[in-house]
Amino acid sequence: MIVAASTGCFPETPLPEVIEILSDLEFTAVEIVLDDNGIQMPPSRLVEDFDESLRVVRDTHRLDICSYDVKIRVEGEEYYQRFEKICDLAKATKVVTLTIPSGEHGTPFNQEVEHLQRVVSIAEGRGARVAIKGQIGCLSEDPDTVKTLCDYVPGLGLTLDPSHYLCSNHRNKNYEKLLKYVYHTHLRDSKKDKLQVRVGQGEIEYGRLITQLQTVGYDRALCVNMIPMDDMDMRQELRKLRLLLDSLL
Repeated sequence: MIVAASTGCFPETPLPEVIEILSDLEFTAVEIVLDDNGIQMPPSRLVEDFDESLRVVRDTHRLDICSYDVKIRVEGEEYYQRFEKICDLAKATKVVTLTIPSGEHGTPFNQEVEHLQRVVSIAEGRGARVAIKGQIGCLSEDPDTVKTLCDYVPGLGLTLDPSHYLCSNHRNKNYEKLLKYVYHTHLRDSKKDKLQVRVGQGEIEYGRLITQLQTVGYDRALCVNMIPMDDMDMRQELRKLRLLLDSLL
């Protein structure tokens, strides 16, 4: 396993500057957020000027790109056009794992299955694979639903974020049955009543999680993915969690 960090930890900072910060913090790998509502690398920009976008993304100060966190904010055929460009970017940068959100609560199950089947098919055609993020407010909040979706859509995996399961209404459901579907991880420290706290003040058992992942042969990224908070020094927290995860590997 490797320890990585998401550019989403600094959402208001341009991509080249975030890469430099993470390099200074001695991370060796990075997850790049592709968010239509963000400034770093919106999927719409890939459609407008793919070659320039590829040049920017490739300038990572020798950090390996472990994954892309994809947040496309349009629907219909335009969604799939942008997703195809993201898959082209993944192929050009030798990235395999793409994280996308699942549908929000209330999304019809059959509609979600059809959507996921299509994105998985597009990704597989370009050598990539799709993971839905376990997330409060989405269908993937429920571990049982995640298992059903992954079984219905061959090739679909999970980006495991233990914080969202700890804080959800489904916290009493064991997510260990999902470990075999895990393609990627998002990590921070959390309590049952607070999605993010300072490192060391929460209840996430990183050592146990690493052991669980090792039992299913997971050998990819442990990706730090924190939310900016006014009372938190992001650089300090990133450094603390990197050192903690490194010590457990």
